[in-house]
Amino acid sequence: MGETKKNSVLVVDDENSNIMALTHTLSPEYTVYAAKSGQNAISAAEKYSPDVILLDILMPEMDGYAVITSLKKSEKTKHIPVIFITGLSNAYDEEKGLALGASDYVTKPFSPAIVKLRVQNQIKIINQMHLIIEKELAEKSSHARIEFLLNMSHEMLTPMNAIMGMTQIAKMSVDSVEIKKCLDEIDIASRHLLSLINDLLDMSGNKTGAFVLVDSVFSFNTMFRDVWKRIERDLAEKQQVLTFDIDQTIPILLIGDKERLAQVITNLLTNAVKFTPKHGEIHFSACVLSEDNSDDNEVVTILIEVIDNGIGMSKEQQKNIFNIFDHEDDSISRKHSAIRLSLPISKCIIEKMGGNIWVDSEPDRGSKFIFTCKAQRINPQQTS
Repeated sequence: MGETKKNSVLVVDDENSNIMALTHTLSPEYTVYAAKSGQNAISAAEKYSPDVILLDILMPEMDGYAVITSLKKSEKTKHIPVIFITGLSNAYDEEKGLALGASDYVTKPFSPAIVKLRVQNQIKIINQMHLIIEKELAEKSSHARIEFLLNMSHEMLTPMNAIMGMTQIAKMSVDSVEIKKCLDEIDIASRHLLSLINDLLDMSGNKTGAFVLVDSVFSFNTMFRDVWKRIERDLAEKQQVLTFDIDQTIPILLIGDKERLAQVITNLLTNAVKFTPKHGEIHFSACVLSEDNSDDNEVVTILIEVIDNGIGMSKEQQKNIFNIFDHEDDSISRKHSAIRLSLPISKCIIEKMGGNIWVDSEPDRGSKFIFTCKAQRINPQQTS
């Protein structure tokens, strides 16, 4: 049997003593590479693809902040976890490092045992993902599935690291304004992470048959106002305008799965916000397409459109956006794994609601997502 390949760590520091100390601490368990400058670090990261990078901040010519910025821009190195290990111990530098994408932050003089544990934590996450990827490869031999898992792991680590980082900053701070800011960021990151987890559970439930709709009486207008509140902050940050037109043909009360319908609309509006530039425009409309009275229950088919003036998509990109694993040449979904989940999930929900979804789009001319769904009309007196 061949020898198991060691995980590897790249140590970046301009001081020989620190490189030697870290190498001594880590070399029994890991293959350790070293770089004494920012440029050498970038070259070494691309050449060796280490599992973790330990990066000093205060270095001549190119500091650690510039190095991590460059690493995160490269397709080859952007997924490599970076742990800053530095003499800068104030909250500002830690917040800046985490904001740039660092997975962890250790101050000098460092404890070898602590550094070892921090590296082990990142390696555990990486090794677990590798096991999942290898299992998936053995079962399906699908490159698209492997790439999806890699991107989703990165997508989930981003809010997770933000939660951990902001928690540490809040614990160290005595400034109530800064603590509130940290808690707001933790809240946003937590909701993002929960959304990703729920999306994954939805996809799993759909495959196993556990995905079901739960009908209740609801107001379409109230449901849409709740969706608006969910995306209001994102709209304000990009100074975008959302207009809407809910036709009077929409019944006042309906029977259907309000939460699932809200999920689809939220997904489409959230994607529109992401791919529409600052000061852009998004329009939402809803109307009744048809009515069916054949089964004593009056069923209405609702037509909903979400239109934006964003970056748009080519015909090639549109082919597989509703198919979770078939994004072979889709740079949009490749960069945004959350979108790669949201559209297939939306399609699944809409089909269970007896409808269809499609897109009409052109590059640089925006996108129009259209879907239909069925719900039962209910008269107000029936709820009395």
